[in-house]
Amino acid sequence: MAKSDDEKMQGRIHGEQFEPEQEDSMLMRLVFMVLIAIMISISQTVLGLATVVQFVIMLINNKKPNERLADFGLDLGIWIAKAARYQTAGSNVKPWPWTELD
Repeated sequence: MAKSDDEKMQGRIHGEQFEPEQEDSMLMRLVFMVLIAIMISISQTVLGLATVVQFVIMLINNKKPNERLADFGLDLGIWIAKAARYQTAGSNVKPWPWTELD
């Protein structure tokens, strides 16, 4: 049976993650956390720009969104969720670019 879009998204956010075999030292974790915080800040700017572009596209295309931009927004949101999970020690799995984007 085919999965719904919501089930697919939930699987990407909460699905199986392969924990690293060895944990980083606290100093390395701090370095990764700072880098990821910077990346989250950049991603918020990108999300804001994508939102404005999508709104303009919807104004022009009779309320029809651009599918590729919508998929990009979904991927970006999933990345932000995984980054937040690492930042708050909910997971030891680092987000992309250290692991697959899936």
